[in-house]
Amino acid sequence: MAKVCVLRLGHRVGRDQRTTTHVFLVARAFGADEGVLCGEEDSQVVEGMRRVCAKWGGKFSVSQEKNWKVFLKKRKAEGWVVAHLTMYGVDFEEGVKKLREGRKNVVVVVGAGKVPKEAYHLADMNLAVGNQPHSEVAALAVFLDRFFCGRQFRKKFEGKVKIIPSPCGKIVVCGKNN
Repeated sequence: MAKVCVLRLGHRVGRDQRTTTHVFLVARAFGADEGVLCGEEDSQVVEGMRRVCAKWGGKFSVSQEKNWKVFLKKRKAEGWVVAHLTMYGVDFEEGVKKLREGRKNVVVVVGAGKVPKEAYHLADMNLAVGNQPHSEVAALAVFLDRFFCGRQFRKKFEGKVKIIPSPCGKIVVCGKNN
């Protein structure tokens, strides 16, 4: 199975912390393997995600990268494909299908502020997640769902807390590695 890395591009402390955290929460829960924070350094987001993983399980990790261009070029040299989620680009369904069938590891670029023109050029594929303004969190969730074809929901997380599906009420199991 191909690996997925979510690169949060252009993070701004004080403005994007909540949304960036949600990008990484969705990335983790919907099957991505890692998150990379590019932009202003933000140890609170990185540490917050470390705590989520420690409590809820999974091997998802978040790291900081100072230079997003160097990071993307390095991953491309390693054979990864770069997909940028945007309003402008190729047909979303066809693009995701090509990525899935290509069976290569994918770096998914999710912008915070205005995405630099260079990001569009460095991407192997700019995916038009609809052609209207939208939430980057929703765009990532839709991408991961299409990419993994729903298999991400069968993933097992071994953590200290586990939710048991129930038609009514909450069933929460707490303890080491439930």
